[in-house]
Amino acid sequence: MPIDPVLVVHGGAWAMPDEMVDAHLSGVRNALATGWRVLARGGPALDAIEEAVVIMEDDETFDAGRGSFLNRDGKVQLDALIMDGATLRAGGVGCVERLSNPVRAARKILSESPHVYFVGEGAERFAAEHGVELCRNEDLIIQREVEHLRKYQLEVADPASGKDLFAPAISHDTVGAVALDREGNIAAATSTGGTLNKAPGRLGDSSLIGCGCYADNLSAAVSTTGWGEPIMKLVLAKWTADRVSAGNLPEWAAKEAMNYLQQRLNGHGGIIVLNAQGQFGIAHNTPRMAWATKTIHKEEAGIERSV
Repeated sequence: MPIDPVLVVHGGAWAMPDEMVDAHLSGVRNALATGWRVLARGGPALDAIEEAVVIMEDDETFDAGRGSFLNRDGKVQLDALIMDGATLRAGGVGCVERLSNPVRAARKILSESPHVYFVGEGAERFAAEHGVELCRNEDLIIQREVEHLRKYQLEVADPASGKDLFAPAISHDTVGAVALDREGNIAAATSTGGTLNKAPGRLGDSSLIGCGCYADNLSAAVSTTGWGEPIMKLVLAKWTADRVSAGNLPEWAAKEAMNYLQQRLNGHGGIIVLNAQGQFGIAHNTPRMAWATKTIHKEEAGIERSV
């Protein structure tokens, strides 16, 4: 008997100002609609989350794809991971500079490579050899982020500014999606441009298996967003999936993950969790998080759903 599909997406967790709420809600709703079309016609969860994340990578509202934060050298460097809960196959890319949709390259790695992870020039070469079009790094840069970096670097140069790169008030617009398809399989994907003014070559949690993304039919599909270093140290996506495997509901596991992140390392962020029974959880310990969900019975989107 076919299983009722479920799709959950997120577009970042931070102290989002009021004037940015509508753009974030519109962005996650557009991603939800695109991913849901795949699930509604019986398509696999992997396809659904890939298409949903591509929509957000193409939306300059988010820190993924074009319009991402610039690193210290004024370049866009992108990371992404996608994982199949049925087979535990995964594909990830890190520090790519010439891919407008890194999740597309990650999917090619999952589907067409015996490896899991490619970085930098090697990732770009693999993508090009497998039909993913490359772009110029300049094509990913927008003027808003040029000004954002310039202003931030001026403030950081002032010792009295007290500027904290990882403060919740600094945007964490990493995007992600988890889905359950009619065959009963779950999958997860996460994509990001990382943090503002990051050191060239820095990787966050988003594209690291078990940290910012994980999927296993026997536990859960998970995507995180927020301050990457604490999330990495806790291997938080796998930690959360293990809580679901132990018998906890995804809703509880999501909240517990955010409490654990804050209590253990004073970290902040957000998380979406989905199991193979279609139960899901959404939590964050930041003031706001952009999210959207859809089942055959209900569709929701919001900003103010917190621990």
